[in-house]
Amino acid sequence: MDNNRSHSFEISMTRVFNAPRELVFKAWTEIDHFAKWWGPQGVALEIVKMDAQSGGGFLGIQTSPDGNQVMWTKFVYQEVVEPERVTYIRSFSDEQGNTVRSPFTMSWPLEIMNSISLEDDEGNTVLKLKGYPVNALAEEQETYKVAATRLQQDLESTFDRLANYLALLI
Repeated sequence: MDNNRSHSFEISMTRVFNAPRELVFKAWTEIDHFAKWWGPQGVALEIVKMDAQSGGGFLGIQTSPDGNQVMWTKFVYQEVVEPERVTYIRSFSDEQGNTVRSPFTMSWPLEIMNSISLEDDEGNTVLKLKGYPVNALAEEQETYKVAATRLQQDLESTFDRLANYLALLI
């Protein structure tokens, strides 16, 4: 799964969701679910394509709450194992899905590996996420490390949205 761990820093988070593992997995892998919760609070997501299977891809547009920032993002799914794991490389992209530099800083890594594991805990789901740059220069790894607090805040906000969405389905 992860033969290229050329990173010096990773973000690691754990979150428990009051929902069955199968439902949390579907929320991560089915377009009708994913579009309703992905991204920090206030960020809108329009999905252009989503093929959440090993070797598949995702392409979407995220728009800031004020509408002034529009970012294309893509995932390349490395491993999707129902209902226990989703691993993907996330990048900024253009409209065609070509990897591009971050709109914020040229020293942001081109590719971020994200690994999500889902464990059943008596009907709840324990989600563990790890994220780290791959094939990144030292400067890019340092930029990622400096941004870690902000990234974790964005992930917490995203996971809050997921928790609220799951509560509507149960």
